[in-house]
Amino acid sequence: MKIDYTLYLVTDSHIVNRQELYKRVEQAILGGCTMVQLREKDISSLDFYRQALELKQITEKYRVPLIINDRVDIALAVKAAGVHIGQNDIPVSVVKDIIGRNMLLGVSVTSLNEAEQAVKDGANYLGVGAIFPTKTKKDAVLVPMGELKKIRQTIKLPIVVIGGINKENAKIFAAMGIDGLAVISAIIAQPDSREAALEIREEFGKSKL
Repeated sequence: MKIDYTLYLVTDSHIVNRQELYKRVEQAILGGCTMVQLREKDISSLDFYRQALELKQITEKYRVPLIINDRVDIALAVKAAGVHIGQNDIPVSVVKDIIGRNMLLGVSVTSLNEAEQAVKDGANYLGVGAIFPTKTKKDAVLVPMGELKKIRQTIKLPIVVIGGINKENAKIFAAMGIDGLAVISAIIAQPDSREAALEIREEFGKSKL
């Protein structure tokens, strides 16, 4: 299955309540989001599982892959399309052994060394960032644009950028060969998430022309 990484929505239930989140995710998909990642840091496993089931109903309706952040068990339990992990989670190679070849494995990286190791260990795509300061992850390490370019020039896997991505800066990435934009606040925090997604996707697309 060919995966479209163009507009990769990452959820944040701290921004809106859960029911509103579901509505905004669906509207964002209608606006052009091609992947959805469920990210929850502060809820019980049962709540995470239930939320994953709810979102999976929405993503399946539109044939959009659902990725689960960190929680391999939840990803397996709901038969998600994949899981996304960071540098402080279970090692990439171990996660790959658990989920097998049929599930996507995304890995967050901040340097070329981390990127090369993730590829070696079995990642299917990389999330690089934070590119710009972001309110949703205040302790995020910023990745210099030069490092991002080095990663892109060296790594053949799909790359999505994350961290402060919005319609104002979306256009700079496609010309660099970046496959997709991972967006949180610039879509989820907007009352009209469909229009927000449309605008970001259009700006990203302009630099490909």
